[in-house]
Amino acid sequence: MRSNTDFLVIGSGVAGLFYALKAAEHGNVSIITKKNIKDSNTLHAQGGIASVFDLEDSFELHIRDTIEAGCGLTDKDAATLVVKNGPARIRELISLGVKFDTKPFSESENEAEFSLDLGLEGGHSRKRIVHALDMTGHELETVLSKLVKTHPRIKVFENHLALDFITDSKESHGMISCNGVIALDSTSLEIKSFLSKITVLAAGGSGSVYPYTSNPDIATGDGIAMGYRAGASVANLEFMQFHPTCMCNSDGRCFLISEAVRGEGGILKDSSGNPFMHKYSPLKDLACRDIVARAIHSELKNGEKIFLDISFKDPGFVKKRFPNLYKKCLEMGFDMTKEPIPVVPAAHYMCGGVITDRKGQTDIKRLYVIGEAACTGLHGANRLASNSLLEALVYAHEADLSACEEAEKIKAGSLLHDALERFERKNMRHAEITEVERIKTAIKDTMWNYAGIVRSDKGLAEGLKIIRGLRKQATELFDTKAINSHTAELRSIAEISEMIMTSAAMRKESRGLHFNQDHPEKDDSLKKNTILRKSCC
Repeated sequence: MRSNTDFLVIGSGVAGLFYALKAAEHGNVSIITKKNIKDSNTLHAQGGIASVFDLEDSFELHIRDTIEAGCGLTDKDAATLVVKNGPARIRELISLGVKFDTKPFSESENEAEFSLDLGLEGGHSRKRIVHALDMTGHELETVLSKLVKTHPRIKVFENHLALDFITDSKESHGMISCNGVIALDSTSLEIKSFLSKITVLAAGGSGSVYPYTSNPDIATGDGIAMGYRAGASVANLEFMQFHPTCMCNSDGRCFLISEAVRGEGGILKDSSGNPFMHKYSPLKDLACRDIVARAIHSELKNGEKIFLDISFKDPGFVKKRFPNLYKKCLEMGFDMTKEPIPVVPAAHYMCGGVITDRKGQTDIKRLYVIGEAACTGLHGANRLASNSLLEALVYAHEADLSACEEAEKIKAGSLLHDALERFERKNMRHAEITEVERIKTAIKDTMWNYAGIVRSDKGLAEGLKIIRGLRKQATELFDTKAINSHTAELRSIAEISEMIMTSAAMRKESRGLHFNQDHPEKDDSLKKNTILRKSCC
């Protein structure tokens, strides 16, 4: 099957949906998403969106906080673009029907516009987190997905897994061009081609390459791996952010405990009930995530169990402010209004990705990347809390402005490809699921043991050897035995894991989210991006 469209979006998180609604004003849009339209990292986002609304806040302060969190690698121009355009995108969401928490209206001169109830999170010097209780992502995803599904110019293809970009050879300008994607219908196992004038990758992150993660199972790094295979440059994949406070059950599934809990006064304590963050940062429990995650990791290695305590606050306030968290904790056997809850760090957010410019454009013509799959320069070596949804919104808007102008120059019927045939010739038998799970488990364990919160030169070298062997097995399984969602995701997990490990081995210093115990200090000579490119495209 072949499908033609003006704009093709891969992924249905906030970046992809927000972009699709904008692009639909200029042409037809197709969205392909690997599961249900609501299945994305966005749905699980609790905290909120960082943006300047309070009169005591300023763009300059938000930019400063972002740069400080990025540990020397944040691009100031990217930070300025995102921060200054944040309020306009929030207003746009409100106009679309998104309901954020507000506080009782007052005529006080310090009252913020819209009377938004602004929260505080680690690394922020002012209250600036716009939220919808502790389910901000759920509110965004619900409103945007409804608008998308009822839009006459948007078609949504659920249960479709993008396999590879359709690209042509380098043109006279020296750039590869993207003409769409080859995708797998996971239900029918049919291979389909989606041709488009503009392709926008919004496929999310790669937290599922680790055994302990706050991400849903779908976060397997497909988009970044696809971009790299097609010849796009990727950067800073060593900077995987581990959220410091997750609650994990016996089978390793983790539930994120929002940073907003600490923003509302929650305190991290050891097994004896003693606070310990003062030993690691003057900001204590509101230090940036990299510092808090390593602090907890250190305490755990010393035999402590770590708890997050907000039980001293009024129970009514806790239940009202964190209704979803309260319910989830009860399901896992803990009442956060009466007792501390156990927490551990888990893989959360990829700060690196496919390199883009200020419009979301990559070094592949007509291919844009937005959201967690992109490396815009905003996050640097460590993402400031709640800047991710903000970045997704701003770059979706900027990409729309650029892509719509570019699409007008492309003539209909000029899109050619020869990529489909190589997939159709492959054996479509189901691979043995036990073999897929064996390789996947080995990859995840290797990543946790050798490229986790704390790393070493020897560990990275050993881990890289193991990962390369596993990646070879995963690739062979996909290329020679079967194409299905299991082998396709395994290929992505294996490839992104190798790239993460390679990037980490290249950085012989400790900066932001990357901590190498053999090089525990920053090295200013290495204050640059770690860039990976395929040697041959």
